[in-house]
Amino acid sequence: MTAVPAISLPMTGNQTFDTAALAGSLYVLYFYPKDNTPGCTNESADFRDQHAAFKAAGCSVFGVSRDSIKSHENFKAKLEMPFELVSDPDEMLCEAFGVMKMKNMYGKQVRGVERSTFVIDARQEIVKEWRGVKVPGHVSEVLAFVQTLK
Repeated sequence: MTAVPAISLPMTGNQTFDTAALAGSLYVLYFYPKDNTPGCTNESADFRDQHAAFKAAGCSVFGVSRDSIKSHENFKAKLEMPFELVSDPDEMLCEAFGVMKMKNMYGKQVRGVERSTFVIDARQEIVKEWRGVKVPGHVSEVLAFVQTLK
């Protein structure tokens, strides 16, 4: 178990994502590389489509990438996401969760976000993590785990 550090960042809906304020609640943080890219769009749509089931399990969902609030607001509106997206351009949350990796893109080494998902419990501890996520079936797996925590 790893404790989540106190971090406060802007998110969509003119709100602030604040780990300290989330103490006492169960939530999912999913880190993705970039708004409006195929894998990230599919993953976000899966979280959107199963959002009611996460809520029923008493679990909030937050998406995190290095995109700007403006980009996030457009992405959220386009997909009609019922949850907020956290903007982390300085990689504070990304670094805290260790999701920044060197990746091969078109034969070049680039530093980017490794698609990862974390479940954080009421004690602000990471109770489950998935790294190097493949999108198909992933959200259902996360939901199934969250439902075991009731």
